[in-house]
Amino acid sequence: MKNRIKEFLMKIAHYSKHRTIQFTLSISFSIVALLGMTFSGYMVYSRYASSTKELTIESKEQLIDQINMNLNDYLRNMMRISNSMYYTVIKKTDLAKDTLEEEMSLLYEANKDNLVSIVCFQGDGALIAATPINNLKAGLNATNQSWFYNANQEIENLHFSTPHVQNLFNDSSFNYHWVISLSRVVELTRNGNISRGILLVDMNYSGIEQIFTKMNKNSSGYVYLTDGNGEIIYHPKQNLINSSLLHENNKRAAAYSDGTHEETFAGKERMVTVSTVGYTGWKIINVTPTNEFFMSYNQMQFFTGIILALTISLIFFANQFVSYLIGNPIKKLDDSVKDLEYGKLDLNIYVGGSYEIRHLGRTITSMVKQLHELMDEIVIEQEQKRKSEFDALQAQINPHFLYNTLDSIVWMVESERYQEAIFMVTALANLFRISLSKGKNIITIREEIEHAQNYLFIQKIRYKNRFQIDIDIDPEINEYCTIKLIVQPLLENAIYHGVEYMDGEGEIKVRGYLKDNDVYIDVTDNGLGMPEESLDYILTDEKREHKKGSGIGLSNVHQRIQLYFGKEYGLEIESVLDEGTTIHIHLPKVPYESER
Repeated sequence: MKNRIKEFLMKIAHYSKHRTIQFTLSISFSIVALLGMTFSGYMVYSRYASSTKELTIESKEQLIDQINMNLNDYLRNMMRISNSMYYTVIKKTDLAKDTLEEEMSLLYEANKDNLVSIVCFQGDGALIAATPINNLKAGLNATNQSWFYNANQEIENLHFSTPHVQNLFNDSSFNYHWVISLSRVVELTRNGNISRGILLVDMNYSGIEQIFTKMNKNSSGYVYLTDGNGEIIYHPKQNLINSSLLHENNKRAAAYSDGTHEETFAGKERMVTVSTVGYTGWKIINVTPTNEFFMSYNQMQFFTGIILALTISLIFFANQFVSYLIGNPIKKLDDSVKDLEYGKLDLNIYVGGSYEIRHLGRTITSMVKQLHELMDEIVIEQEQKRKSEFDALQAQINPHFLYNTLDSIVWMVESERYQEAIFMVTALANLFRISLSKGKNIITIREEIEHAQNYLFIQKIRYKNRFQIDIDIDPEINEYCTIKLIVQPLLENAIYHGVEYMDGEGEIKVRGYLKDNDVYIDVTDNGLGMPEESLDYILTDEKREHKKGSGIGLSNVHQRIQLYFGKEYGLEIESVLDEGTTIHIHLPKVPYESER
């Protein structure tokens, strides 16, 4: 073997003796250039494919998130209509004296672009009211409908159905719609007696179709929707699937966790991105064939041919010049892609060199620009969502306290206790002046304590001094920032749930101080206290603990503080049964002038 290699090399040496150096260099450069460019082309292709795959996966996940938000808006609109019908119409109507038709029709007319019908049944399935058609089919038993059964099974929840044809009524036009149904248990009133009923809101299925049709037009691959068990709700090729001309891996895909997964189905590799829809457990599934991430074989051949032709045409130039001309643009683009791999989006992708490299650079630049735009949209949407959540929590004020206070003032005036009435009106005015705060959410601790004192003054008059108040605030913290209306709900909780039902004299203490360079405000009562198991959920579940009072509650205060200042701040609760409760408000030390 060694002899053969030696003989081959000697033949080459002998052959080269009879050829010019130009020819020898040309052949040598051609071999080096071809090998070098082949290797470079492979590296560029591999890195391009890898980067394109990662960017495509990110793009698909952001697309899924956008669809999820749009679908959540669709579902929340159904919930808003259902809540409006229940709380503003059914709750306020005595069916022995009035009917639901007029208010139900007004609500339908206001939302008819998205609605198919609104229906209310008795617990036994008898129809109470419906719009726009109320001619129930003969022999139809509503209690056999799945939405009716599901609502009765879990009366605390709202229930979303899968798409189905709405066939409850005799439609003279025979125009039956595909709908998504939202059903819930409601309380019906007749002569003051409460009975169970079922409220049904049917939304037009075309709303979901529009969301997915638009997204499928603007993206590679396709997006479809299933329920939690994998049954298809929407698919762009639904007719082919129903005809068994096309198959989908929907059962398996619905079992995937949220995120991107690789799978092989029908002999083809593909990427599957899954996201779960809140309220329903539905699954949004995006399918992208894996071969879309890579250049095809013919494209690769074309790319290699161009590089080789360019190399051969430039073979008469110096090797360094050729290496610089071809290698430098690739190196610059490669450096840009490396930075992009490490998450550096604020960079300029190199665009230069040959046509293929320039095209590649422009493509990546376009992808980075699209990523910037998508990220900016997400940041804006999240900020708007955060502000909306904060404003919604801030606005939860129940008028019962105001009603009771005004009743007390009327009673004082009728009893000719004018001076006390004047004091109480003044305290109430101060209470609402600080509550409004010229639209500001952030006030000084001094103003918040003043608000609490006015509230306590009113409550002491109402409860005829059945409890004692001790307020001790370190003057040093008076001009630091706080969210308004965080002390008063805690005082209200101490009165209603702590000292109101005590046999002896109640005591409520308010302390404000600095600790570990943070601000603390403690509200302590010697009331009944709370069991230890209640402390685990009291800051996350208002419904179990706060059944009267301002309606704001401890969890509301806790959430507002965390929304504005961060998760490390909020409320901490200490309580012992029959001994009392202490609630610590933990705030950052922020001077009010600095906040402004």
